[in-house]
Amino acid sequence: MEIDALRQRLKEIVGQDFVLSSNVDLMLYGYDAYLEMRRPDVVVIPENTEQVSQVVRLAYEEAVPVTARGSATSLSGGPVPLKGGIVIHFSRMNRILEIDVVNKRARVEPGVITLDLQTAVAKKGLQYAPDPASQKTSTMGGNVGENSGGPHCLKYGVTTNHIMGLKIVLYDGEVVDTGGKAPDRPGYDLTGLLVGSEGTLGIVTEITVRLIEQPEAIKTLLGIFETIEDASNTVSAIIAEGIVPATLEMMDRLVIRAVEESVHAGYPQDAEAVLIIELDGLKDGMERIADRIIEICLANKVREVKVAKDETERNILWTGRRGAFGAVSRLRPNYMVCDGTVPRTKLPEVLRRVTEIGREYNLPIGNVFHAGDGNLHPLILFDCRNEEETARVREAGTKILRLCVDAGGTISGEHGIGLEKLHEMSFIFSPDDIAALWKLKNAFDPVGGFNPGKVLPSLAS
Repeated sequence: MEIDALRQRLKEIVGQDFVLSSNVDLMLYGYDAYLEMRRPDVVVIPENTEQVSQVVRLAYEEAVPVTARGSATSLSGGPVPLKGGIVIHFSRMNRILEIDVVNKRARVEPGVITLDLQTAVAKKGLQYAPDPASQKTSTMGGNVGENSGGPHCLKYGVTTNHIMGLKIVLYDGEVVDTGGKAPDRPGYDLTGLLVGSEGTLGIVTEITVRLIEQPEAIKTLLGIFETIEDASNTVSAIIAEGIVPATLEMMDRLVIRAVEESVHAGYPQDAEAVLIIELDGLKDGMERIADRIIEICLANKVREVKVAKDETERNILWTGRRGAFGAVSRLRPNYMVCDGTVPRTKLPEVLRRVTEIGREYNLPIGNVFHAGDGNLHPLILFDCRNEEETARVREAGTKILRLCVDAGGTISGEHGIGLEKLHEMSFIFSPDDIAALWKLKNAFDPVGGFNPGKVLPSLAS
């Protein structure tokens, strides 16, 4: 089918105003926060599951690839339309369909902004726990696709731990439901399989999530350290004590400086590292646990421990952490985020090697990451207009991920594989492993139309 005819058929499905095809629109819907960009042939903005189903059925009949897209805050090229085709954008499917207070569940459409859901359920005394740093702009569908984490994943887990069910459009437009409000459904765990599949197996049009009670009390501490090794050792010591804070977040000096210039969160710019340590739960006993954490920090050469006195001070500390990625744009025009995960005990060694890799490739690298579960986020700073420097960034990123795997870790904690880590999949999967994953992909998407070129390297590579 000619592209003009395809666009006309799509307008019949979603309405003329919701099919975009200008050069500007196609450029704007062709990238995320990674380094690659591709133009789709057309962008459609459906209103409901039925329209998504019809769009996918048309794409199947005409052998046109389909890529789902939320806010495109992803960092690994997930929503980049590698082979053109149709981009389905979910900005109109942004409704919170139900908040079931009694059963602690909510049903949402994929275009719902994460923070909007969190704010809505908070008014009812409940909490949706996953909290990616992009929560102000990231969508629930994107969170499901990437299996997003966030600072509180140490205690509460990542997105998959809070998804109860999904409504999915399959490759030929068929609509199916997996899971639901009730826990422990029999049969294959298709919901668990689909979360984190980056839109390569099906397109999510409705999400049922688990909600939890808001904590009775919260206490936030800021540990200030003279070396990143001391901060890393503190993380391991806290967990070894049997204490599981809600968060254990670390930033190094480079990121601290950028954050202070941006949001003035009160981080000391002469420190080599800071730890944001947050406790939540029952009020009784929290002071005792906080005092024990301070003792552990002191035993690991902390320079100072500050305790947020009220919600205002807590919010200031978190504004700095959540704004860290944006703040580093003050230092260089671009950054690439490596998303490797390592055992906590390996943090000092791996961070030291990351610094050495930065020197080896003559690239500044800042670190801001979920230290509690060893999920590193080295920010490699560069200027994408310099092709030679960009090539060095890619090489340095690969070396950092190899380092994580060699330390007993893996190549992604929450940002996904996308385009970025196709080659690095061979670091953790054998050719037979990859072949088995392809069998799964082909079972769900036998025509290869969903988000082609993502997650799985070709069997020939």
